[in-house]
Amino acid sequence: MIITGDNVDGISDLKASLYRTFEMKDLGFLSYFLGLEVISTDDGIYLSQTKYASDLFARAGIADSRTESTPLEPNVRFTPMDDTVLDNPTLYRQLVGGLVYLTVTRPDIAYPVHILGQFLSAPRTTHYAAVLRILHYIKGTLFYGLYFYAHSSLFLQAYSDAEWAGDTTDRCSTTSYCLFLDDSLIS
Repeated sequence: MIITGDNVDGISDLKASLYRTFEMKDLGFLSYFLGLEVISTDDGIYLSQTKYASDLFARAGIADSRTESTPLEPNVRFTPMDDTVLDNPTLYRQLVGGLVYLTVTRPDIAYPVHILGQFLSAPRTTHYAAVLRILHYIKGTLFYGLYFYAHSSLFLQAYSDAEWAGDTTDRCSTTSYCLFLDDSLIS
């Protein structure tokens, strides 16, 4: 439970009321929750998923120290007919699902994970190689995360981009966006 504010008596009263109503414990300051690592300072809160990402490396069997500078090769295009179909797509699906959850604190991988998520029904060896590339990129940027400033203004900025009918398979468009509250990425 996170209770914030500077009214110590009010916080104590609220906790006492909650203890009487619910069976609960005060576990102290939040540091780890559902794979999210939380570091709180006077200036703000830093969220990362370092341990969760390390667990993905283990699941994928990545033990080498190789890293990549980008999550995907520039200008790469994937189709449902690339290379050969994977014999057992279970690991591919698990890794892509894990990467989807990792995008909570790693918006830099959202686009490639979305692209590779389109091939869950019949993934191919090329798609699996791309998932491994994303994991090697994450290995080189393991401590990336999101920082939320404690004393920021409520200035909201939004950016978007689109590629119209860029998918060569079905001519679908790709749209992306990001929202900032002052200097903090929130979506």
